[in-house]
Amino acid sequence: MNAERSVVLETTVAFFYWVMLAASLWLLLRGHNAPGGGFVAALVAVAATAAHALVFGVAAARARLPFGPLGLSALGLALAAASGLPALLLGQAFLTHLWGELAVGGLALKISTVLIFDLGVALCVWGALGGFCLRLLETVR
Repeated sequence: MNAERSVVLETTVAFFYWVMLAASLWLLLRGHNAPGGGFVAALVAVAATAAHALVFGVAAARARLPFGPLGLSALGLALAAASGLPALLLGQAFLTHLWGELAVGGLALKISTVLIFDLGVALCVWGALGGFCLRLLETVR
């Protein structure tokens, strides 16, 4: 953290970090039906991570990344690859996406392997670019 602190900046970034992650989730969930998706969602999450690192330090931002940058990227890659497996089990081509409904109480939630793929892309990009930004900020400071 810098020697000169700004309480206003710290308070603002602490609040908007969560707002940006919520916006990232919203972009992820609407992405396969409208503009957005995993990559755009990840860019917003990376911006939140970078802002947190600039204000609170790289170590604090790295601690907020679930599983760390490498683990997050690996999990995302595994999810994206796993999204193609259901099609293989049904005798279709790998990454042929499937859609269905899941009954939860009185609700019918529409689910798809596309959402799993987009989530994998989001996690992979957030881990990779977030880690890159954190490493870059470590060398600059």
